Amino acid sequence: MKSDVMVLGVGNILYSDDGFGIRVVEKLQNEYDLPDNIEVVDGGVLGINLLGVISSARRLIVVDTIINRGKPGDLHRLEGDDIPNRILGKNSIHQVDLLEALSLCRLMGNVPETVILGVEPQDISTLSTELTPAIAAQVEPVARMILKILYESLGNSLF
Repeated sequence: MKSDVMVLGVGNILYSDDGFGIRVVEKLQNEYDLPDNIEVVDGGVLGINLLGVISSARRLIVVDTIINRGKPGDLHRLEGDDIPNRILGKNSIHQVDLLEALSLCRLMGNVPETVILGVEPQDISTLSTELTPAIAAQVEPVARMILKILYESLGNSLF
C-alpha cells in the first residue's frame, strides 16, 4: 500500500554534518505523533537500494545536505525540474543515488512527487556523530518546514 507522504532522511551520521537528514527524521520520529498515512524513514546511505521504499510513496520529501557554494546552514529547497539539474551537479553523493532511484521509479511508472530539503554543510569529512553548531541549529527549522509541507499536502487530515 502506498503512503500518502514519505519523509526520507539520507546521509551518514558518522561524518558530522552528513548526518543532517537522519537527525531531522529522528526529531520527527521522536517528537511528533504523525498519522499512519505519513511514513518517516531513515534511509542512511542505502542509495539505489531505496528504490522499493521510494516507489511506495505518492509524495516524497527528502532531507539531506546540499553543497551549493553557500554558507554553512543555508537552506535549499529543490523540486520539479530543478532536481535532476541540481543533482547532476553532484551536490551530494546521496543525491546521485537518489536520482538513479527516482529515474528507475519513473521507468516503472511509480515516481512520487518529490521535494528535496537540504542544508549547506560545514563539515562532511570529519569522523564525528555530532553536527556542527550551524547545521544543528537548522534541524528544528527544517522539521517545521516538513510539517508545513505535510499540512499543505494533507490539510486537516494531518491532525
